[in-house]
Amino acid sequence: MCSMNINSQKKFAAGFSIFSNATIIVLKIIAGILSGSISIISEAIHSLSDMLASVIAYFSVMRSSEPADKEHPFGHARYEDMSGFIEGLLIIFAAFFIIIEAGKKLIFPSGVEFEPLLGIYVMLFAVFANMFVSSYLFKIAKKSESIALLADAEHLRTDMISSLGVMLGLVLIKLTGYQILDPIIALFVAALILRTGFTITKTALNNLLDGSLPEESVKLIEEVIDDFKEKGVISFKNIKSRQVGAYKDIEITLIFPSEMTILACHDICDMVEEKLKETLGNTRVVIHAEPDCKKHANKI
Repeated sequence: MCSMNINSQKKFAAGFSIFSNATIIVLKIIAGILSGSISIISEAIHSLSDMLASVIAYFSVMRSSEPADKEHPFGHARYEDMSGFIEGLLIIFAAFFIIIEAGKKLIFPSGVEFEPLLGIYVMLFAVFANMFVSSYLFKIAKKSESIALLADAEHLRTDMISSLGVMLGLVLIKLTGYQILDPIIALFVAALILRTGFTITKTALNNLLDGSLPEESVKLIEEVIDDFKEKGVISFKNIKSRQVGAYKDIEITLIFPSEMTILACHDICDMVEEKLKETLGNTRVVIHAEPDCKKHANKI
């Protein structure tokens, strides 16, 4: 029941993000066309990439929440990692497009002045809207450990920051009349977008290639195991870990005294598994128990 509730929250959050992005895009496109500002148009492109990312996140969340089947016995969690990777590429593409267009305007200025007031109002609305929606997405992403929603939230937070930067730039243009600030602001937006795109792509690619969990997570795993040494665990080896969608997959080999019964080893393994789930959240654990062969050999 709890899992179903989380999945419903994830779907609602992704859908809400799509609606928010669509509204902001329409407003930015109107303001950009009416004013002729490349910085406002670049923000519209940024938001468009965010909306495409939100759509991808929505469908990946729906697909990844489906139970395992014959074709996918380990479930569909990889859809979220793939979604995050595609979203990162979209952001990078949008950034390069803005860089090209801003560069053209810097090298070949049109000399036509524009009125930035409408853009200021639109950007102010976008800042507050994205602040609210991204905070909500971060909350649900943290609760569900969804890489797709986390990527979506990162997009919106970057959009919020870039919208704020564009708004301040438009205010400066309004006060000073320096139109050259317009493409310079657009390049600033592109730099922010590019940084976020590379970060998201790197994280998603690491998950897709079964990269190990972060060092701090591995350290937590070791600390949990150490807590059970007084209960009979001698040592451990072969810790394998990876992130698959919202889940952390962990495989461990625990070393037990050779005289300990299978039942006792099994009970301790169950306790270790529960503790790991409690400590790390959404976790799937496989534990292999081995006897202390060295100690046994010495006795022989």
